[in-house]
Amino acid sequence: MTTSSRFAEALDELGLGELHARIRRFPDETRTAAEAAAAIGCELSQICKSLIFSADGVPVLVLMDGASRVDVDLVRRELCAAKVTRAKVDVVRQTTGYAIGGVPPFGHRTRTRVLADRSLLAHDIVWAAAGTPYAVFPMEPKALIAHAGATLVDVRESAAS
Repeated sequence: MTTSSRFAEALDELGLGELHARIRRFPDETRTAAEAAAAIGCELSQICKSLIFSADGVPVLVLMDGASRVDVDLVRRELCAAKVTRAKVDVVRQTTGYAIGGVPPFGHRTRTRVLADRSLLAHDIVWAAAGTPYAVFPMEPKALIAHAGATLVDVRESAAS
């Protein structure tokens, strides 16, 4: 499996062409954060999950570390939304142009609001999907957040939840 052409084009458009050489491809899927961390040999929290939610029917992207879960109530409050739910599979594909498990943090079909959880900043490098469930790329978290056009927030589910 190779990187999706949409993601390859997005890297070039963002001036990130040097990342092409850093993309790691695997024979087995890295669809989940745990699969990606095992394939890469990194900590689970070094995986950047790109998750699409629906806030009052409008898609929003949340970037979260792989060891944590998103607290939808915190997302709802952050967005001043009445209701926030996980987006359905078809909404994810329609919004991003990618299948679940391969959604990168940027280079989507449509522009959406992006929230990035502060937990991503705990590492020097994080790994994110590169457009397919078989490919990932490394990036410094602040650069990833900036290229995604994300707002830095605290939307991680607390350990007590």
